[in-house]
Amino acid sequence: MVDNKKKSPSGLTPDQWLNLRKYSQLFFLILLLVFYLWSRREFYLFPGGGSGIKQKLINLPLKLDPLVMIVQLLASRTFLIGSLLAVITVILTLLLGRVWCGWFCPVGTLLDWFPFRSWKRSSPNIPEGLRGVKYVLLLVILFAGLLKNISLLFLDPITILYRTMTTAIWPALDQIVTGIELALYRIPFLGPAVSGFDSLIRPSIFPPHPASYRYGGLYFGFFLGIIALNNLAPRFWCRYLCPLGGMLAFLGKFSFIQCEITPECNLCGNCISICPTGAIQSNDHVFCDPGECTMCLACAAECPGRAVTYPARITQIIRQPYDIERRKILVSLGTAVLGVSLLESYPVSENKSPKLLRPPGVINDRLLSTCIRCGECSTVCPTNAIQLTVGEAGMEGLWTPMLIPRIGYCDYSCHACGQVCPVEAIPPLSLEEKRKQIIGRAYLDTNRCIPWADNQDCIVCEEVCPIPDKAIRLEETLIVTPEGEQKIVQRPFVIRKRCTGCGICENKCPLSGEAAIQVLLPQGHFQEISF
Repeated sequence: MVDNKKKSPSGLTPDQWLNLRKYSQLFFLILLLVFYLWSRREFYLFPGGGSGIKQKLINLPLKLDPLVMIVQLLASRTFLIGSLLAVITVILTLLLGRVWCGWFCPVGTLLDWFPFRSWKRSSPNIPEGLRGVKYVLLLVILFAGLLKNISLLFLDPITILYRTMTTAIWPALDQIVTGIELALYRIPFLGPAVSGFDSLIRPSIFPPHPASYRYGGLYFGFFLGIIALNNLAPRFWCRYLCPLGGMLAFLGKFSFIQCEITPECNLCGNCISICPTGAIQSNDHVFCDPGECTMCLACAAECPGRAVTYPARITQIIRQPYDIERRKILVSLGTAVLGVSLLESYPVSENKSPKLLRPPGVINDRLLSTCIRCGECSTVCPTNAIQLTVGEAGMEGLWTPMLIPRIGYCDYSCHACGQVCPVEAIPPLSLEEKRKQIIGRAYLDTNRCIPWADNQDCIVCEEVCPIPDKAIRLEETLIVTPEGEQKIVQRPFVIRKRCTGCGICENKCPLSGEAAIQVLLPQGHFQEISF
């Protein structure tokens, strides 16, 4: 019988340690959600970007991620002071093992909440060698980073969660809340209460207007697939695929405190069956692989003989067939070189959309070597203009930020995207500097423009242009209608040297479908009308 009331030398019983870990997981999941909401609220309420220490703290969860910070450093050849925070995670791992995975990681927490174990009578027999995949992915990402390519950072668990929340989960919750509000608002006596509630949650929690993101189902489906893999084995993602888990597993093998099975073990097998990552294995004897152990302490709580201990000492490393070895290093290096070469080849790299508009101040080549695909810039964009690319930037630019003016425009009074970016892939420009950045140029399609095609007045684009001297000018033109009547129509002209490509003209164009005025890169195919 398991004695879970007997205290360990630390003064806590195994059950108390297990509960403490669960509280830690919940606390850090809530903390990440608080940081996420804080970033939205800070920049929605202060479009100029907030101020001071707040900007530094908003990205704390991402800056604690050593994989993100190391790969960004390798690819950009730029050291960021904020990346030093990742050292905390590295030191913690060298001292206590993979506590990040077991106690702090929000993705790991969600995987623990959806184990699917009770749904299945037996799990499929998965080869232990598959654990080596996470090491190969880790090495490929590191080698590709040396070659200035960080496309595979979309597999980092923290960026996955941020991206999914921004593009799928939060917009869905927003739509649900909006639908409920609209339904309740129709009840007369509830109208004032609904309005008051709405003023509380917007923009503190949700954006002023419900946001929408392209391909939200794709991002959510990717995240759902990670959870669904638990059908194959508990924490399948952590065991076999997670590249951050691979990095921490390698460091965990050298940790000062490790799980140890003492000779008092009676081979009951409880610890083997309860271990969520399969770190405890049985060969000639029962042992725990510290690289796979997430320090969840479930084994200690289930051991009837108290044979599971966590001594503080340097122990001998027991190599496993799935560990990093020369063959994996060579395969990873070859894969990285071949993959980067293919991504940068002409057919792929040059097949970019003429509407591939980047946030202000972004240099495309630098963006590709620094952007970690977290979607934070999209999170704080007050007009929902920043979306994540799918095919517009080729495979190398997958899930990097772009502006889609028909969805939203670059607000003249906002520079939040540069302030919130944790790796400065979008430069942290001042508001005055940001206003001078050229995003693209506006091109007018006279075949669709109402004053040009239909000889009817429409001055929307000129009215909304935020440039002080106006980048769009209206000219009165005398025209003759098909009925022979003469009339004066104000027709818009784009002043090239003044246009920054903010996209508000395209966003506000009253035509349905494509706008008559569009912001494109200079090689765009629309004919420009200027003087």
